[in-house]
Amino acid sequence: MKNIRNFCIIAHIDHGKSTLADRLLEYTKTISKKDLQAQVLDDMDLERERGITIKSHAIQMEYMYNGEKYILNLIDTPGHVDFSYEVSRAIAACEGALLIVDAAQGIQAQTISNLYLALDNNLTIVPVMNKIDLPSADPEVVKDQITDLVMCERDEIIPASAKTGLGIEEILKAIVERIPAPKGEPEAPLKALIFDSVFNSFRGIIAYFRVIDGEIRKNDKVKFVNTAKEYIADEIGILKLDKQPRDVVKTGDVGYIISGIKQASEVKVGDTITNRDRPCTEAIKGFEDVKPMVFAGIYPVDTDEYEELRNSMEKLQLNDASLVFQPEASAALGFGFRCGFLGMLHMEIIQERLEREFNMTVITTVPNVSYTAYLTNGEVEDIHNPSEMPDPNYLERIEEPYIRAQIITKSEFIGSIMTLCIGKRGVIVNQNYLTTDRVELQFDMPLAEIVFDFYDKLKSISKGYASFDYHPIGYQQSDLVKLDIRLNSEPVDALSALVHRSHSYEFGKKMCEKLKELITRQQFEIIIQASIGAKIIARETVKALRKDVTAKCYGGDISRKRKLLEKQKEGKKRMRQVGNVEIPQQAFLAVLKLD
Repeated sequence: MKNIRNFCIIAHIDHGKSTLADRLLEYTKTISKKDLQAQVLDDMDLERERGITIKSHAIQMEYMYNGEKYILNLIDTPGHVDFSYEVSRAIAACEGALLIVDAAQGIQAQTISNLYLALDNNLTIVPVMNKIDLPSADPEVVKDQITDLVMCERDEIIPASAKTGLGIEEILKAIVERIPAPKGEPEAPLKALIFDSVFNSFRGIIAYFRVIDGEIRKNDKVKFVNTAKEYIADEIGILKLDKQPRDVVKTGDVGYIISGIKQASEVKVGDTITNRDRPCTEAIKGFEDVKPMVFAGIYPVDTDEYEELRNSMEKLQLNDASLVFQPEASAALGFGFRCGFLGMLHMEIIQERLEREFNMTVITTVPNVSYTAYLTNGEVEDIHNPSEMPDPNYLERIEEPYIRAQIITKSEFIGSIMTLCIGKRGVIVNQNYLTTDRVELQFDMPLAEIVFDFYDKLKSISKGYASFDYHPIGYQQSDLVKLDIRLNSEPVDALSALVHRSHSYEFGKKMCEKLKELITRQQFEIIIQASIGAKIIARETVKALRKDVTAKCYGGDISRKRKLLEKQKEGKKRMRQVGNVEIPQQAFLAVLKLD
């Protein structure tokens, strides 16, 4: 056990952790030259194209140091704020972490929040300054930032360049020297933490685990503590680039278990595996179900594909346990699903994967968050969808989720970022200068306000320099109203939204103007209205296409002209009663980009 090292790599998105993982695998000869490619551990096309890690991965390396063989288990983690739950589980399975900071960009929001996660779990931090070969790198300034943040000596920071391979040997030495060996009791009953699971269409669900105490043998009868399900360990083993079966996985090691599980819901990340006949006394702390933050409806473009969409979603859920969905129906869009996502990036990724991996073209409705409604009769309801909003007569108050947002930016952008956050109903909590020109701002703001386009706006006003991270801080009471969009006085349920009363007028006005541009003119007049309850707050009219019926009248009495116009008016009125308006696909998406 003393020669095992379990570590993860934490960094802000795009600071080069996948490239560093490639170099570590190359230097320890874990992969042969022919298997070598960029981002080895990112095996999804989407991950490669976008250059982000979506799923965390684990791989075992062997390293010779001072004539002894060491086993290094690397658990690679995603860097984006939406996937921080995966990061927290991966961190719990390690004793140490490589903290990677880009020498050109310095410390960013996700670096700090992931570092705090690691420190909460008492991990040993090995600071690495990556990309020092870049012409724009500023190593001295970044070293100062790291020493302030991690409270380490300047000479503990390892300068490296994952692209050229500089400093990789020093990193491997530091992993062996600085990161402690796993502690655990080999004789105790089995206790193992599940930190990830993947779906294999032939073998069912494969769970990745780290053994804390005891050992697990092939064909053992095991029990998953939180779901209380029992299985037989058909195959266990360790994770090299491919899975390598073993007869036993011992204390401190990382491995996989295949036991023919078919349902994604039976394997929960963060759960504890123990032996059925000799269980451990208490489970590993920190297990919680993933809480979705953003809800949106996903509907098939063609209503006949509903069953196919359900199958695709179920298969996707096996690979991504944080996706939650339930069936719902909409008058405008037919049958579909109400889905819960971890954030906007997660929602985009799911939509892309549905289109790529299952050839499903889908419509996504306006994303929103879940609210809590307190009724006058003392009942409490969770509202995931504007159509579930109770009647105002029965509503005592409504609460919405708030978050603590942490924004790190250059000091020249403070003014415009504050204006943006305060416009989104944010309240500044803290302002902290990390260096002379880098500021950390903390805001409390409603989650609903950052769901739409907050991140894009933040990036554009800060010229791409601001980094953003958030965590939920609970619910607060709010003055929310349900805004309906009506076409010819028929409400369109897919376009209704819950908005704050102070923003409702401008939101309604913008929606009406946008729909006026997008809806094609018909033979009859179309009236677009935004309403709160029975009160109309905005209106636009799409004029009818008209034929010049008076063209054949030349001269004569005015009543002849009037008779023709009246006749036309009657026809238009009748047409409007029977005509219905097709809402174009862009209208549903346009709502997301109102500005």
